[in-house]
Amino acid sequence: MKTTMMALSALLLASPVFAATTHATDETVAKAHEGANTAKEKLHQAQNEGKELQLKSEHAAEGKSTNLSSKVSESTQKTWNKTKEGTEKGWDKTKEGTEKGWNKTKEGASTLKKKVSE
Repeated sequence: MKTTMMALSALLLASPVFAATTHATDETVAKAHEGANTAKEKLHQAQNEGKELQLKSEHAAEGKSTNLSSKVSESTQKTWNKTKEGTEKGWDKTKEGTEKGWNKTKEGASTLKKKVSE
C-alpha cells in the first residue's frame, strides 16, 4: 500500500513536467510547420515566377508578346499559380489542424485510461 501511494505521489508530482514537455513540443512542432510552410511557399513562388517568365519569353520569341491571346495565356498561368498556392496553404492548415486534433484525442484517451486504471 505504501509503495502504491509513493508511486501515485511521484506520478502526481511529475505530471506538470510531462504537460510542460508536451506543450513545449507542440509549440516546437508548430514553429517547425510554420517554417516549412514558409520555405515551401517561397520555393513554389519562385518556381511559378519561372514558369510565368518562361511563357512570356516564349511569346516574345514567337513575336506574340503583344497579342491578346498571349496576354490571356499569361494571365491564366498567373491565376492558376495563385490558385495552386492558395490550395496548398489550405491543405497545410488542414493537415496541421488534424494533427493537433489527433494529438489532443490521444492525450485525452491517455488521461481517461489513467483515470480508469486508478
